[in-house]
Amino acid sequence: MTLDIITSPDLDGVTHGFFGRKGGASSGVFAGLNCGYGSSDQHEVVSINRARVADAMALAPTQMVGVHQVHSADVVVVDAPLDPQPKADALVTATQGVALTILTADCQPVLFADHKAGVIGAAHAGWKGALNGVLENTVTQMETLGARAKDITAVIGPCISQRAYEVGPEFMDQFTAKDQKFDRFFVAGKGDRMHFDLPGFGLHVLQASGVSTARWTHNCTYADPERFFSYRRSVHQKEADYGRLIATIRL
Repeated sequence: MTLDIITSPDLDGVTHGFFGRKGGASSGVFAGLNCGYGSSDQHEVVSINRARVADAMALAPTQMVGVHQVHSADVVVVDAPLDPQPKADALVTATQGVALTILTADCQPVLFADHKAGVIGAAHAGWKGALNGVLENTVTQMETLGARAKDITAVIGPCISQRAYEVGPEFMDQFTAKDQKFDRFFVAGKGDRMHFDLPGFGLHVLQASGVSTARWTHNCTYADPERFFSYRRSVHQKEADYGRLIATIRL
């Protein structure tokens, strides 16, 4: 089956893709292109899925570089595969033939490129990482490799949308404690519930960091089970586990 690969015209000239769940070898709750070794899916099957992604990126699977994601604001500079994977949530490189990869299942996968400098980045930005600076730190680390913020394009891929992201007041408090104006990323729900605009917040942070272009692909992971995995949807449906989507970019 053909893979479902979302690309952005803003990243034209750089091989990249936000991969949906179609076209993979996994079954059950992981049906499709589950690329997460951290799931309880069969390791060999995940390897098959990742090999299909590598093929689509015109690379060997060993050239796909990732990190052990922990919802941090930490960024690593890479020029070769990492073994073991460091705990971090973003990667940057100026090395040809290295594909940066991020796994998500509602959090924001963000791909970055400075076409002029030949520097790319990839970040896993859930609410915690986004609030604590993973996106700004990615831009800063790209600059250490010769990029300039004003020349960087950043694209947020499929993630949970505001309509599906219900949170409690204590969640909002963490944002307004940092900046009262962050209350604009929340709208009232039922009772004391609120709905948080994760991609809207991500775009705000990216724009504030000085990047030239920041976009969201406008795909909601929660709302489209045929196309995307979603951690929150799996919880609501009382499923034992969930698949992980992969986003990747290479020079």
